[in-house]
Amino acid sequence: MKFVDEVRIFVKAGDGGNGAVAFRREKYVDRGGPNGGDGGNGGSVIFEADPQLTTLLDYRYQQHHRARSGENGMGSDCNGRSSEDLILKVPLGTIIRDVDTEEVLADLNTAGERKVVCKGGRGGLGNMNFATSTRQTPRFAQDGTQGEERTLRLELKLLADVGLLGYPNAGKSTLISVVSRARPKIADYPFTTLVPNLGLVQYKDGLSFVMADIPGIIEGASEGVGLGHQFLRHVERCKVLIHLLDMGTEVEEREPLKDFDVLNEELRKYSDELSSKPQVVAANKLDLPHAQERLGKLTEEMRKRGIAVFPVSCATGMGMQPLLDAVAEVLFTGRTDKLHVEPPPKPRVEKKTAPAPAKKAAVVVKTAPAKKAPAKKAAAAAKKAPVKKAVAVAKKAPAKKVPAKKAVAAKKAPMKKAAAKKAPVKKAAAKRVVTKKAAAKKAPARRAAAAKKAAPKRARRS
Repeated sequence: MKFVDEVRIFVKAGDGGNGAVAFRREKYVDRGGPNGGDGGNGGSVIFEADPQLTTLLDYRYQQHHRARSGENGMGSDCNGRSSEDLILKVPLGTIIRDVDTEEVLADLNTAGERKVVCKGGRGGLGNMNFATSTRQTPRFAQDGTQGEERTLRLELKLLADVGLLGYPNAGKSTLISVVSRARPKIADYPFTTLVPNLGLVQYKDGLSFVMADIPGIIEGASEGVGLGHQFLRHVERCKVLIHLLDMGTEVEEREPLKDFDVLNEELRKYSDELSSKPQVVAANKLDLPHAQERLGKLTEEMRKRGIAVFPVSCATGMGMQPLLDAVAEVLFTGRTDKLHVEPPPKPRVEKKTAPAPAKKAAVVVKTAPAKKAPAKKAAAAAKKAPVKKAVAVAKKAPAKKVPAKKAVAAKKAPMKKAAAKKAPVKKAAAKRVVTKKAAAKKAPARRAAAAKKAAPKRARRS
């Protein structure tokens, strides 16, 4: 059976029936009055989740769905018959979206869940409903309303608990065939799986979970390379993801660690929520000789990231039970202890101890100004000490006083020089005083000489 997970359909609800215009006509009843009946309601379009369905194949070939309209009203107070609702069954996990508004109308995840997407029209009233005391013969009736119509897009997201991720030909189909009764197509070439597959895994103590296998994803899937991202919607509802790494690849450009990083980047481009789901990393195809050589390097690199690696071989069944135990623990308890390992301690670097003395030197430089005061005191004391010693020596040795006087005279010599520099000013002032005094002395002498000359003249006159 062909798998179809996305279709576009057109649905229309039934129209309501029109009301009737009629009057009562009987032989012995005069003016019997209006007796037109009401119209019936149109049928609605309802979607129902059916657990027996696994694909939307039926809607690929039949894309127009219309509900029946209600019957019109009739005379003799007869109402029209309402039509039955149109029930469309879809698989569990179907999302119903309006194409015009991109609004999600329904998300059917429970068996038997129903959702009305188009409501049927309402039937019109007959003329018997419009009779009054002043209008006893109404000759009109009400028409029925039209039913709703929409263009819908149905998207199927398989309901699975565990999803398988990996490059093409990584062994996903082999894994699901080993742990469940699913029988997908298995071959030795890439892109063997073209549609998702579901398998029921029977675990211990009567517990079970559903595993989904989706087609392989390669680098550039977000840009449409390979099968693109069109099948990633089927693992969006999964609680746990098993990331299967191909340890036996012979392609030169591919490495298990590189495949891990590339696929996680594609998941991030598709959805941040999907990329943040818990991942159980499994290294597959360890039955091959060259795969054992790559396991040590992969485990060491994953340990540095704190991720645990489960070595398995889907062909021989090696390591299946520890892998299922880790998946079941995350699925049923929510604990992820087995998915992580403690990373190795980082080696100590000796160069990191070198900056410590530099910090102490910086502290010494900063605290140096605080010790300047004692240095100044010491300098002052050193300067004063020779003076005291010289005084003491002078007291003890009086014969050496002459040099001391010479030193005192030498010290006073600059002062005399400074006085000598000021001397010209004082000399100029002294000269002025002397000339004034000389002038003052000469004035009486002139007066006395004049008096002597005048004395003979007075004597002659007498």
